[in-house]
Amino acid sequence: MWVWIISGLAVVILAVLVIGSIRVNTVRIASPDEAIEDIEVARDYDKISRWPQFGLLRKLVINELRRCHPQGTLVDIGCGPGYLEADILKAFPQLSVTGMDIAGEMVQKAADNLSGLGFGSRAGFRQGDIHELPFENGSVDCIVSTLSLHHWSEPAKAMGEIHRVLKPGGGFLLFDLRRDSPRLFYWVMRFAQTFILSAAIRRIDEPTRSALASYTSVELEQVLSGTPFTEWSIKQGIFWSFVSGVKNL
Repeated sequence: MWVWIISGLAVVILAVLVIGSIRVNTVRIASPDEAIEDIEVARDYDKISRWPQFGLLRKLVINELRRCHPQGTLVDIGCGPGYLEADILKAFPQLSVTGMDIAGEMVQKAADNLSGLGFGSRAGFRQGDIHELPFENGSVDCIVSTLSLHHWSEPAKAMGEIHRVLKPGGGFLLFDLRRDSPRLFYWVMRFAQTFILSAAIRRIDEPTRSALASYTSVELEQVLSGTPFTEWSIKQGIFWSFVSGVKNL
């Protein structure tokens, strides 16, 4: 009997893996907003950002950023609670980093989280909108943004702003989910959203809403083709995408 039970379980597991490996093909559903001003949501988002899996995602970003050899000044757009900014400052002691977020609540949270870590004047914070960046023309060496691109209501305009504030030869690195991820990724995400994440996070339908608002590689190419950037590339992982580029000299 145990042989039949084990065989049955093996078949079920195999079926789940096979079906779960099929990539989702669905129409993009634009995210209705990009600011986290709700105090409860901001607090809970800060908590889950400390989870090990988010730390692994930040390491993934850091490793990709190393390929860009950043120097000088870096802006982290959509910095949230500031943990990526802290990791960048640790990994690249030659950089000065400004964390920027559209939500004042998140900017304050990031400033609080990094205070006392000894970064001094290397760490800065600003509230601002990606569609109208609060930086001078040609004043920034590098721009990073993680899990934010899908929130931008006008991505081509946002990329134009990134191009404007970058110095000639400066680069950008964007990290986001990819909507055409395997079904298994969506199943795991839905399970976590239903049984693990807080009521405040569930109330805004995250992280499912962000996944459904993210882009495929074809859509990313369409966005980038309508920007001033001529040197850019797209690199995709299992459920994520990296977009990087350089402003021509």
